[in-house]
Amino acid sequence: MEKRKFILDEKDMPTSWYNILPDLPEPLPDVLHPATGKPVTPQDLEPLFARELIMQEFAPQRFIEIPEELQEIYRVWRPTPLFRAHRLEKALDTPAKIFYKFEDVSPAGSHKPNSAIAQAYYNHKEGIKRLTTETGAGQWGSALSMACMFFNIELKVYMVAVSFHQKPYRRVMMETWGATCVPSPSPDTKSGRDALAADPNSPGSLGLAISEAVEDAVSRDDTHYSLGSVLNHVILHQTVIGQEAKKQFEMADCYPDIVVGCVGGGTNFGGLAVPFVKDKLNGSHPDTQIIAVEPESCPSLTKGLYAYDYGDVAGLTPLLKMFTLGSHFMPPPVHAGGLRYHGMSPLVTHLLKLGLIEARSVPQIATFEAGIQFARTEGYISAPETNHAIRAGIDEAIKCRESGEAKTILIGHSGHGHVDMASYDAYLSGKLVDYSYPDDKVKEALHQLPKV
Repeated sequence: MEKRKFILDEKDMPTSWYNILPDLPEPLPDVLHPATGKPVTPQDLEPLFARELIMQEFAPQRFIEIPEELQEIYRVWRPTPLFRAHRLEKALDTPAKIFYKFEDVSPAGSHKPNSAIAQAYYNHKEGIKRLTTETGAGQWGSALSMACMFFNIELKVYMVAVSFHQKPYRRVMMETWGATCVPSPSPDTKSGRDALAADPNSPGSLGLAISEAVEDAVSRDDTHYSLGSVLNHVILHQTVIGQEAKKQFEMADCYPDIVVGCVGGGTNFGGLAVPFVKDKLNGSHPDTQIIAVEPESCPSLTKGLYAYDYGDVAGLTPLLKMFTLGSHFMPPPVHAGGLRYHGMSPLVTHLLKLGLIEARSVPQIATFEAGIQFARTEGYISAPETNHAIRAGIDEAIKCRESGEAKTILIGHSGHGHVDMASYDAYLSGKLVDYSYPDDKVKEALHQLPKV
């Protein structure tokens, strides 16, 4: 049998992050100040972010060196394995070769520490003693909790309420690493109190949790805000995934025809895909199909409006040009909590607008069917978010079976589902339902967009 596992030596781990901004054929649209409507300056963002992160957000250089102190922590789990899914291929009776890049081996169980460690490090270097953040499913909150532990930074996490109650062990993980985690909306901020006054049983949203975390951060001189997705510097940190994968495909003596990742805010997908987009742009692999997969219940890429919008409910964040369902979008309580965001990364949005990637949405039950099939062939129980990428990867392998094409497929396996078992229980007991976001709700969002 052909080799199953491709593992790089530590010396082959990327020592720089790849910044795609200078390679884009068209520049990203400006980020606008919410009060003035003018392009934001680095100084505008200093109340929220560490200066080095702000510089990375707009960096002109193609590669940005990863500090040795960060590389040392990365080596706890990086490089991560690339697996060949032989058993899944056999079960599908497909001529396709299926690989998956396995980010589950980080201490937090997902890709999120790739940026969490970096953000905590740069805030620590600047003397920041406290961070605030939001989290959906809890993967980002747990990753940043671990990162803040490494650098002795206090952390408060606003966790989307429905996930706070669905996934109690995520909260326990955060508290184990020393963070404080509260359900959002909370009584701790004006944004939270207003939401609770409007709906005492509000399930919350990532946009609302961001409002609370930003409000908290700007109210204190010792505190910065940390974001786990959407922004360029977060995707930048995640490019270690795609860079490693390219080296591992050299070991496997092949190159992916199809790259698949799940998307909520876009950084797990972006970190995997951007190094392969680079090869499309330079002409070395122009035909690679790169697919962003989102839930039908939160379809920002496939149904959203391309417009300037706030990143949060209260309108505290800069205005981003992105595919959006409207910042007041209140998502249904589907189990892929990490994908329940109203907007898409401006960079991922831009790649789609340029035709360099494509997007599709998938229903919830079908993703769990894929996750179960993956678990019963490859053995690993995947996060509900990751199941979206697995679903699309399986669908592409089935197309290969029908066409007879032996394509090579790469799936971004962004995290495990070990603390998401309530969602699997709901699926196995027949309680899980599908929800497709209605078109009239998208049209309704149009009327709430800021005037730019």
